[in-house]
Amino acid sequence: MPRISCKICRREGMSLCGREKCAYKRRPYAPGVHGPTGRSRPTDYGKQLREKQKAKRLYGMGERQFRNLFEAATKKRGNTGEMLVVALETRLDNAVFRAGFAKNRAAARQLVSHAHFDVNGHKVNIPSYVVRSGDIIRVRDTKRNKGPWKNLSESMKTYQPVSWIAVDAKEMAAKITGKPTGEELKQPFDPRMIVEFYSR
Repeated sequence: MPRISCKICRREGMSLCGREKCAYKRRPYAPGVHGPTGRSRPTDYGKQLREKQKAKRLYGMGERQFRNLFEAATKKRGNTGEMLVVALETRLDNAVFRAGFAKNRAAARQLVSHAHFDVNGHKVNIPSYVVRSGDIIRVRDTKRNKGPWKNLSESMKTYQPVSWIAVDAKEMAAKITGKPTGEELKQPFDPRMIVEFYSR
């Protein structure tokens, strides 16, 4: 997945890169000479496309991968938009980010790809791996003395993980206790529009 640039953040109207010094925070308008004064009126299709692109880029996914995830969500019982959000949130890279083990999803994805974690005692290096209730994500013993983990306990003293993940910073472990519900399903994109986009 290509690295998210701040130009993309500005195009989507929100900070997607996770950087503290994201350019969107300084220039909250679309890139280009017409960005500050542009008054375009997007069509319904354009609005739906922007929401889909926003979600896809926020979670660092390619088009085919995102579409496959959406199609899997349509086969589950319940609200398709909510099922899509649950599917996105329960990816291993996102769970690592939500647990506070990484500053942003891009960093979490890199840590997972570099095999920093075990899931239920087995090495997993696939960012799209789906975590389920009862799963335990743990920093592998061989990685614990590496840079990212030296000051984990200190850096997590003030961090509040989401309700569906229980974190033990001392053990460098996180347990999945459920799925996101209620307010935790609210995202900076509209899943209803994504459903409409793919249902055309």
